[in-house]
Amino acid sequence: MRSSIFIPKTINVGYQNRSGTYTGKLAYVIYYDEKGKLRKEASWNGWRDENIPNNEYDNIPTEGFVLNKKAGDYSTGWDHRHAYCRVYDPRGFEFEITIENLLYILENANCIKGKGLEGEFVYGWDGKDLVLMPVESPDYKEISEFNKIIHNNECVKAKDLIIGATYLTKDNENWIYMGKFDVYDRYENWKNKGKHFWFWKGSYFEHYRSMPKNKFIKCIDDKCNEKYADIFDKLEGESEYSPYDSSKDEYKYFTLDEFKKGDYWERIRFISEYYSGNKYVFETYKRDDNLYIIYKIQMEYMHYGPYEERVKVTDIFPTTSKMVKSNRYPYNDKEEKHMIPVTIEQIFETMKPMYIQKHLANGREYKRSTKSNE
Repeated sequence: MRSSIFIPKTINVGYQNRSGTYTGKLAYVIYYDEKGKLRKEASWNGWRDENIPNNEYDNIPTEGFVLNKKAGDYSTGWDHRHAYCRVYDPRGFEFEITIENLLYILENANCIKGKGLEGEFVYGWDGKDLVLMPVESPDYKEISEFNKIIHNNECVKAKDLIIGATYLTKDNENWIYMGKFDVYDRYENWKNKGKHFWFWKGSYFEHYRSMPKNKFIKCIDDKCNEKYADIFDKLEGESEYSPYDSSKDEYKYFTLDEFKKGDYWERIRFISEYYSGNKYVFETYKRDDNLYIIYKIQMEYMHYGPYEERVKVTDIFPTTSKMVKSNRYPYNDKEEKHMIPVTIEQIFETMKPMYIQKHLANGREYKRSTKSNE
């Protein structure tokens, strides 16, 4: 169960008349958020019968819930309704929960025939989905502590940020503040987008030009994280932090193992100086017999722009020839040359394949390229 589930203090219940329920009414339950705003109100008003008065209840631990029956899991033409489980609330209405929620309840509470679910429950929301939460579940304590912070309406401001400190987000995630640094956009020719607030969120970086409102709700550790230096080392390898610098490009030779690894898609692209030291781009094509032929990649230009053309190479490795006859005129018969397929090792030894190692402005390696015109 996600620990970012929101548990409101007040719920609002609207109704429709519905057969197959204990009370003849099916409920649509919505809630007030931490700022007192009624969430999902538009869809709630569109669904409920306004002739049936709605009710508001304090969302306190309550016992006496009873499982009724499955609902949904049918198709009406193009529209498929997922399966749900109807649950009776002891305050006199029924509502629906997802099957995932039902399984979680059964893992953490007993269901007694004729009596219903044992223990107390509260309403929660996981994004847009209503969740009935057993108070005795192992996740409830952590979720409750998180919600106490949410309901206190705490908010971390930019002026209070501490480099290396750990902050709790509204999604109950721990992020480390890295500092405020320039951001570069590779889609706009490495344009400097100004200074942003950088955070590490456990597996990748996020950055913001201005602090998002209510995103960070608490500083949970104001000491510099012990992994800050290692994380900053990762940051220095990000192209948004340090832009690509073409003046630092280097041509490097593939090792044989590296060259073979490029064979995953049966095509290997590389740069070679085979033709009198001039750099050209080539591409291999792997046949069913695990031998290869080579194409030279050259740019052609049409009215709609440049495109790559693959030209078979017939002047590096041995070839075979055959006459291709014209359908109408014998004098148009021509001889065609075809490269005799070779092994990947033969290509490696003969053509000494290379790639371009790109670098960031700070000297860190960026990525490899096999396009000599980049």
